Amino acid sequence: MKNKVIEINPKKVSGTPVFAGTRVPIKNLFDYLEGGESIEDFLEGFPPVTREQAVTVLEMAEKSLIREVGAN
Repeated sequence: MKNKVIEINPKKVSGTPVFAGTRVPIKNLFDYLEGGESIEDFLEGFPPVTREQAVTVLEMAEKSLIREVGAN
């Protein structure tokens, strides 16, 4: 699933990165977490997104951050 967790389609939500198979923007997950909400709260608010998808996106962000920080 890791290779198909994020979908970018110009015909879907104006090309905003969304969770694959949904119209839920990836940014919504980060907005929830930044606002102090839990992953459970996010999943309740956006039932089309699976826990596996949310966790995979967070893992991808973590790896990207580690690569970025390590490159400096």
